Amino acid sequence: MNTRTITAAVLNQSGNNPAPYGTGKPLDVKSVDLADPLPGELLVRIDAAGLCHSDLSVINGDRPRPMPMALGHEAAATVLALGDPNERDIAVGDRVVLVFLPSCGQCVACQSGEGYLCPNGAAANGRGELMRGGHRLSCDGAHVHHHLGVSAFASHAVVDRRSVVKVDADIPAETAALFGCAVLTGVGAVMNTAAVRPGESVLIYGLGGVGLAALLGALASGAQPVYAVDPSPEKRALALELGAAGAFAPGEEEAARGADVVVETAGKAAVLATAYQAARRGGRIVTVGLPNPSESLSINALSLVADGKTLMGSYMGSSIPSRDIPRYIALWRAGRLPVEKLLTSISPLSEINALMDKLASGAAIRQVVIPGS
Repeated sequence: MNTRTITAAVLNQSGNNPAPYGTGKPLDVKSVDLADPLPGELLVRIDAAGLCHSDLSVINGDRPRPMPMALGHEAAATVLALGDPNERDIAVGDRVVLVFLPSCGQCVACQSGEGYLCPNGAAANGRGELMRGGHRLSCDGAHVHHHLGVSAFASHAVVDRRSVVKVDADIPAETAALFGCAVLTGVGAVMNTAAVRPGESVLIYGLGGVGLAALLGALASGAQPVYAVDPSPEKRALALELGAAGAFAPGEEEAARGADVVVETAGKAAVLATAYQAARRGGRIVTVGLPNPSESLSINALSLVADGKTLMGSYMGSSIPSRDIPRYIALWRAGRLPVEKLLTSISPLSEINALMDKLASGAAIRQVVIPGS
């Protein structure tokens, strides 16, 4: 099998990486080998990749993964080569959004319209492999694992055809990238999982990229009022600019309690417990954040029945990417999902470690790297 040399940000150890990352440099931006795509796979050039807490959680050990691993899972790319030259619905030169959970299309979950729960895609991601098995990345003859089937902090990637959604080429790459995770997860949590209806009240805990995308999704769904909670004054100010009726520091959101729908995106069990309490009787609570596996949630069991509350988990926004990404892009074109306002910065891949420090501190919302810059 032929290979090419590319540049990628490789993590050699999950957890026990000393901060600041800008000094310790847990991500090693270096040359690695990338094998040609197999039939059913694509070679793509990464045009823009967003930094997400799911990347940070591998670095800090909250989400252990097999090592070494080339990180990055939210990206826009251009197709350079097809593993199967007879591929009909994708062509060289197409702009695509990469998706962090491929679905096999054959299992019970996929056949039931719940591809976001595909056990085969999840198992491949857990092994750090592509859906068709094995690795296409290597360094000095040793395998380098794929992050969520994407490994987007790189100049190029080989991905499964089921890990991409074709989009229009006129969408700026730094904007298109956000639809692969932040928008898919945040907007999907509101529109798909919670199924927010016009006139319902929504309260959102956590204003990172996913939380602010959820806020935009709630407003696009006709929710009123929409409130937000976050410790960052800058993020609260942005929430108000985007249309929130109120934005509060944690512990100061009494006026917003009693919402029809409460969305938790912080990835902390304690915040989820607070979110559960903040919903009205009969309310719906959706949790999107991924806490450390050691954290447990404690709620009053009687309240589920006596208060008629519904607690729902939302993975990938309960989304079908091929259906939902075009739908969300249509809302963006109509001005109803201004996701470009979530962009904090655009930087070269060489700055990836310092950018992780900003993400960890809460100072950034969505930072994007341009690997070719």
